[in-house]
Amino acid sequence: MKISIIITTYNRPELLEKVLEALRFQTKPADEVIVADDGSKANTRDLMNRFMNTFPGTLLHVWHEDRGFRAAEIRNKAIIKSSGDYIISLDGDCIPERHFVEDHILLAEQGFFFQGKRVLVSKRLSGSFCQNTANSRLMLLKAIFTGNISNIHHTIRLPFFPSHYSTKMSGIKSCNMGFFREDIFAVNGFNQDFIGWGREDSELVVRFYKFGLRRKEHPFLAVCFHLWHEENDRKELALNEELLRKAVQSNDYICSNGLVQK
Repeated sequence: MKISIIITTYNRPELLEKVLEALRFQTKPADEVIVADDGSKANTRDLMNRFMNTFPGTLLHVWHEDRGFRAAEIRNKAIIKSSGDYIISLDGDCIPERHFVEDHILLAEQGFFFQGKRVLVSKRLSGSFCQNTANSRLMLLKAIFTGNISNIHHTIRLPFFPSHYSTKMSGIKSCNMGFFREDIFAVNGFNQDFIGWGREDSELVVRFYKFGLRRKEHPFLAVCFHLWHEENDRKELALNEELLRKAVQSNDYICSNGLVQK
């Protein structure tokens, strides 16, 4: 099974660098990593050029012009460029634990999408936190004992702990989500009517459920570490919540403005 990771980013190269470094040191590297760039300035492109020659597997940079927060659209563009049988969605401020890809492969199951967990890293620690060196475990232990991360229980890796299955809507986060290529194309990807921060991932899951998928999750596998940053502008959230409400009420699982415009 070929694995593609799609990383969404916007003008945070110092965080993206930590994510890419962590992906270099995975126990099982992804076949390809695609950075879905929502209009960053040249310093992100420079970072990508620096990684191109040393990165394991394929590394691609998909960019479009900055016309505001368009995460759904740039994710779709990256999905179209991808070639994996299974796609992992990751954010450019979320550092994957070193078993991240291996765990996603272990948890991939036909008829389901996987919703991963995240550990929140404090503002004080985010500047120095990484998961790409021999000292990563020591850094994590120090973070735990100094109270600089939340959701500490997710840092315990227990491969034999059973997965949980549901169709609930709480806790949906595309910063750590896995799905089969055939399933994301079946629902026509993310809905590009979503402009601005919020709810485009929840709307996708509504359509996944209507398509017939269920949600799979595991509290102790496939974890990422979310680095602190200033909160995104949420001025479009009310409009996005209305789009989500309409999706819940609709019988359709295919959006008209997605991977293909219908």
